[in-house]
Amino acid sequence: MNDRIDFKELHWLLTVTQNIDVGVVVLDQEYRVQVWNTFMENRSGILSYEAANRSFFSLFPEINERWLKNKIDSVITLGTPAFTIWEQRPYLIHFKSYQPITGQEDFMYQNTTMYPLRSTTGAVTHVCLVIYDVTDVATNRLQLQAANRELQKLSSTDRLTSLYNRGHWEEALRLEHARHVRYGSSAALVMFDIDHFKRVNDTFGHQCGDRVIQRVADVVREHIRDADIAGRYGGEEFAVLLPDTDKQGGAMFAERLRAAVEALDVMQEGEAIHCTISLGVADMTSPMDDYKMLIERADQALYESKKNGRNRVSVDASD
Repeated sequence: MNDRIDFKELHWLLTVTQNIDVGVVVLDQEYRVQVWNTFMENRSGILSYEAANRSFFSLFPEINERWLKNKIDSVITLGTPAFTIWEQRPYLIHFKSYQPITGQEDFMYQNTTMYPLRSTTGAVTHVCLVIYDVTDVATNRLQLQAANRELQKLSSTDRLTSLYNRGHWEEALRLEHARHVRYGSSAALVMFDIDHFKRVNDTFGHQCGDRVIQRVADVVREHIRDADIAGRYGGEEFAVLLPDTDKQGGAMFAERLRAAVEALDVMQEGEAIHCTISLGVADMTSPMDDYKMLIERADQALYESKKNGRNRVSVDASD
C-alpha cells in the first residue's frame, strides 16, 4: 500500500515537473543532464532524450562555464541554495522572449535558483536548476526606470534649447561654490545674451527668434566639456559653469564661443540671419558670501560688454 502511494506521489511529482511554467534541470556532479522538463524542451528546441546525460555546457556553450561551475560547486559543497537575478545577470541561458503581445525584448530575462539534492545517505549528489521567466517584471522595471530618467531630464532641462534650465544649473553652481569653500577649488561662470534679439523677433517673428536661440544653444553644446554645465538663464540669456577654471580660462572659452556665434548663419526663408553675443566672465577667486554673488559679477561683466559696443567679452575686475 505504501509502495503504491509512493508511486502515485512520484507520478504526480513528475507530472508537475513536466507541466510547471519554469525550467527544471537536474545535473549530476559532472554537470550532466539528468532531468529536462517540458519548459526546457520548448524554449531550447532540445528534447529530453537528446539532453539526457549530456554536459550542460555542451548544450549551451555560450554560458560562462567557469562562473556557473563555481556556483554549482558551492551548492554541492555547502549544501545550500544559490541564486542569480536578472538585475545582476539578465539570463542564464539565452532564450528568445515569447511574450505574445507586449513582448519588447529579444531575450527572456531570468532568475535562477540552484538547489542541492541529497541522496538517501544525506550527501549532495545532484543540483536542480530552476529557471524563472521574469521578462514581464524586468521589462516593467526597465520601462519605469527609463520613464523616471526621462522625467528627471525634463525636470532639469529647458524645453526650447535642451540645455539645463535655470533651477538645475543654479543648483550646480551652488554645489560648486560649496566645493570651493571647502577645498579651495576654482570655477568660472560665463554669462551671455544674444545682441539685439528683440530686433530679430520684431523683424522675423518669434518662431524665427526661437530658432536663433536653438542654434546658439547648439553652438554652446559644441564648445563645452563633459564637466561643464550649460543652461538657459531666461529669454535670450545663457550661463555656462566651467569647473576647475579661472577667469582667464573662462575668457578664452568665451572668446571662442563669441567667434563661433558670430560665424553662425540661421536661415529664414532663404535669408541668412547673423547674430552676435555679448559675454561676461567671473570666477571664484574673489571673496563671496554665496554663489549668487558670482552670478552678479558675471552679469555685471556682461553689462560692460553691452555698454562698450556688444559682440565682445568682458572679465570681472574684482580682486
